[in-house]
Amino acid sequence: MDEFGVYAIFGVNGPPQRLLRAEGSWRVSAAVPPSVRQVVLFSSGPWGERICVNAELNDADQIPITIGKLTPYNKCLSWEQWEEETWTDGVTLNVSLEGGNLNPTAPLADRELSGKRKRERSAEEDGGDRMSKARGEENICPNGVGEKVTPVRKGKAGLFSPFCFSLSPFPANEAGATTPQNAARTKSRQAKTPTQTSSLVSPSGRWGQTLCPIDSQTAILIGGQGARMQFCKDPMWKLCTEDLSWVAAETLAEGPTPEARIGHSAIFDPDSKRIFVFGGSKNKKWFNDVHILDTQSWRWTMVEAQGKVPPLAYHSCSMFRGELFVLGGVFPRPSPEPDGCSDSLYIFDPHLSIWYQPIVTGDKPSPRSGYQNSIQTFVQTPTRPFSVVKTSGKAPSPRSWHGSAVLSETKFLIHGGYNGNNALSDTFIFDIDTNSWTELKLAQLSMPRAGHSIVTMETPDHHGYSKDSSVSSGRTLLVFGGGDNEGTFFSDVTSVSVEDLLAAA
Repeated sequence: MDEFGVYAIFGVNGPPQRLLRAEGSWRVSAAVPPSVRQVVLFSSGPWGERICVNAELNDADQIPITIGKLTPYNKCLSWEQWEEETWTDGVTLNVSLEGGNLNPTAPLADRELSGKRKRERSAEEDGGDRMSKARGEENICPNGVGEKVTPVRKGKAGLFSPFCFSLSPFPANEAGATTPQNAARTKSRQAKTPTQTSSLVSPSGRWGQTLCPIDSQTAILIGGQGARMQFCKDPMWKLCTEDLSWVAAETLAEGPTPEARIGHSAIFDPDSKRIFVFGGSKNKKWFNDVHILDTQSWRWTMVEAQGKVPPLAYHSCSMFRGELFVLGGVFPRPSPEPDGCSDSLYIFDPHLSIWYQPIVTGDKPSPRSGYQNSIQTFVQTPTRPFSVVKTSGKAPSPRSWHGSAVLSETKFLIHGGYNGNNALSDTFIFDIDTNSWTELKLAQLSMPRAGHSIVTMETPDHHGYSKDSSVSSGRTLLVFGGGDNEGTFFSDVTSVSVEDLLAAA
């Protein structure tokens, strides 16, 4: 294995099979034997000019079950059937290269390709060419700019579930159901998604991502899920607010990158200049891992933490006095029990790499997930008592998957979300000095959306961008991504002056 190659191991006892080798073609497909329930994909040898290797496990209809990516810093992927509910017989592994040249190796063993040949013969008899579609670009998560992915449906179906114990964050499908099993069955009957080229200039449409500011004019986008339940193949971007431009950032960072996920948290520590990514979920897989991105060296590390914290997704996470405070979220339970919703507080100490649970007293918040700022606070004392805040003014209706951002030392904003039936478009500001709510009517924030990201950052003067250094800057509210619960996922960036928001409040 001295020269570069991409290898697959089918099953726990299978030998490595070389799928791709240096020079030549850049794409290959291989049938997964019906008895195999584990697949490992890895690279060996120098990467040279190569950027990444995209990998898909597709079902018999060539609909992706799961996706992944090899890079010079993340050289191994593994999948197991128990993690993917739609993994049955007839699974195909599709592998393609970006950057550099590869060549398919000699044919795999007959037992590995027999299923593929049968499917190809069947496709020819039907007048179709499913394998050519699998080798195309249609499975790249669609760019939301100018594209709307609206499946044909017979009934009302939701992108988000209002209940913690039946969380189903899946796109609507034509049968009107939101369970992952039904969504998987109906995906093949939906109209094909518009294609996009591999060289993106902005992120694809998605929800469930994080957008984490690292300085006054830079934010890092991590993760998310887009149309047809696909985890986005462009999971990491850098946003520059000077001109609202994007730069694909996944291959810029060294070290083991976090696995694709949604419902995770990403918090920046301004003292150490590091982003902490915790938790999230991917299909039936749940995470309680901590990944750290050093924004000065641009290197990922995975923390081997001590202490206990359950796998959590759709929780809240805040950095306070150098520690991560994780509250609420959804956690898995053994099948057939429904997933649980947490009201527990966990704290991670980055200096000691340890999790612990503080003693809390007072009126503890009820179990919840998919939330941002709860109108309950706790004071930093040894026992950390909670207290309910009595508010005035018109308060937001119950919701989840809304966005929230701090506007000033005394005010924060929430926008949109999901009320159990529809995505919302309303906007509210809360004043912690008066404990009062104010509802705002804004044309810029009139689009219903949920699962989106909101941050406040420095941008040039709102009268127009100029390279003139004398142009003044102001704080701006930026809204990215999310979905409308009707099958559309957004990739736009909407901006509103923080000064205008505070004046309206």
